[in-house]
Amino acid sequence: MLCVDKPPATALPVCPGRRVLPIVAILMIMFEPAAPAQTSDTAIYVATYIDVRVSSTNQGIGLIMVYREASSTRANNSVIDVVREAGRPNRFVIIEVWKDRSSFEAHEQAQPTAQFRDKLKDIHNSPYDQRVHHGFAIDPRPPATGNDTTFVVTHVDVPPPRKDDAGVLLKTLAEESRKDDGNVRYDVFQEDAPRTNHFTVVAVWKDRKAFDAHEMEPHTRRFREALGPMLGAPYDERLYTPLKVTAKLVIGRMRENFAGGRHKSAFTGPLGN
Repeated sequence: MLCVDKPPATALPVCPGRRVLPIVAILMIMFEPAAPAQTSDTAIYVATYIDVRVSSTNQGIGLIMVYREASSTRANNSVIDVVREAGRPNRFVIIEVWKDRSSFEAHEQAQPTAQFRDKLKDIHNSPYDQRVHHGFAIDPRPPATGNDTTFVVTHVDVPPPRKDDAGVLLKTLAEESRKDDGNVRYDVFQEDAPRTNHFTVVAVWKDRKAFDAHEMEPHTRRFREALGPMLGAPYDERLYTPLKVTAKLVIGRMRENFAGGRHKSAFTGPLGN
């Protein structure tokens, strides 16, 4: 329909064409795609796997405790947990969170870090395996506490073309698992380039019973069924307990050994849980 302008009047011209443009503009503003969310998480998440000779388990615990104390006192270290594999007391994982990459790199160059790794060579079964990550699905709750919790550390490896698909599954699993009874934390880390198809899942449960119940939840079963065909290596899920040991005693004895240049442990009998 043709619209003819009239002389100025108190009312706006009645013209469908004149009303379309403002409406379209409003709709475009309302439904314009939102800008991608910007993440402020610059933290570095590190998982280091340590396997020492069974006969050197006590010495390994001492070394790890000294390392933990030194790392905890460094600026910009947010979290450092040490857990021990259930049923294999000579195997450990050190889980660290650093404020940013520069803090992590400074720690890597620090003398206590070098000393720890040098002394570890004398007693390891195989070299330590350090995995450096960025946050992928990080739990907003406070860090886990308590000596009776059950840690579950899982390595997920998929072929590079499937990493995005696996990532969707892992984020969904994390969100749903945090709602399960007895869950304390549930985090997913993604390894830095070029290994971005590798993920580490660190879940903390109130106790073993809570973890076993989680394994039977429908959302857990759906995840395993969907992930299975994507895997590039076996699904590596292992249970751990927090390392329980009297830090003051261990650190004091190990410092005496270090000062004297000795590498053999001064301990007898089992240490820790």
